[in-house]
Amino acid sequence: MVLTAALGGILVSCSSGPEKPKPAELTANPALFGVRLAWTTKIGTVDFPLDIKVNGTKFSVASTDGLVGSFDAVTGAEVWRTHVGTPISAGVGSDGRFASVVTRGNELITLDAGREIWRQKLSAQSFTSPLVAGGRVFVLAADRSLSAFDAQSGRKLWNQQRPGESLILRQSGVLMAVGDTLVAGFAGRLVGVNPLNGTSRWESPIASPRGTNDIERLVDLVGRVSREADVVCARAFQAAVGCVDASRGALLWTKPADGFVGVHGDEKFVFGVEGDGKIIAWRRADGERAWISERLRFRSLTAPLVVGRSVAVGDDAGFVHLLSREDGSVLTRITTDGSAIATAPVLAGGSLVVVTRSGGVFGFKPE
Repeated sequence: MVLTAALGGILVSCSSGPEKPKPAELTANPALFGVRLAWTTKIGTVDFPLDIKVNGTKFSVASTDGLVGSFDAVTGAEVWRTHVGTPISAGVGSDGRFASVVTRGNELITLDAGREIWRQKLSAQSFTSPLVAGGRVFVLAADRSLSAFDAQSGRKLWNQQRPGESLILRQSGVLMAVGDTLVAGFAGRLVGVNPLNGTSRWESPIASPRGTNDIERLVDLVGRVSREADVVCARAFQAAVGCVDASRGALLWTKPADGFVGVHGDEKFVFGVEGDGKIIAWRRADGERAWISERLRFRSLTAPLVVGRSVAVGDDAGFVHLLSREDGSVLTRITTDGSAIATAPVLAGGSLVVVTRSGGVFGFKPE
């Protein structure tokens, strides 16, 4: 039986335990980076590992209660919106035409331009957004299986089952395409897979399980990742950050790191948030630390996003903080609706797109 652990569920607190650390107080907003609110829209409450999927100038989002929608990132206008009639556990995956989500009832649902075309029952839960690419829908499930379905018909094309530890995170993992290789995260390893038949091409460990119990051995790779050309950098839960050449499966470097949200980066740095809110920049070339910022400690930060000369992270008070890519100094801070930022922000159509737990969707224009 596969057990799951929520993001905060591993660090269970009780009334007799130590008090939660006090979040770092915010200083006056220096407003050194111009950002203006361009538009807002609304979806339902988001309490699952949402992946905001960008396709050109459009993006797709979903709410917990089953709403799935596509929006224009330039204007915020709705392209289409539909309700699948059941709560969602993972999504959204989209190639711009087909959009797929996974429900809490373990169903994979695929829409064509907003119209449902098929459902398929899965063997297990999934918390990772499906990948829609090359006329196929790929699903990474909690039982360590990887499956491919025909995007138009829903016919299962293949399934790869892998052994693994009995505990898996209830948050988004790694599933992406790099060239003609499907790249997935299994435990602490990046695995390159042939998308035509599911056979493995290579494996590269970013972290190895350690400890004597399931929780201590949990080293799942978590989304988001940082990709530059064929080099993919990812985080292993509370263990390490590392980079792999996905064209040949070669591990380039790995460094100890104690965080549980994904990374982002550019050609120079890989940026990540540690569990206590420290923000770290590692040099992409060799993994050596370039700088560290403690200005946002204990503010429950999202994974980062590179935005121009800044790095953006959201917090649980509804703020998005933009820090300098070069040294981590605060450039500016923007506000949303006061509820926690639900997932890492994205860039689409020149807009910085932010989604909150209460369902607010905000488009900011960096200036």
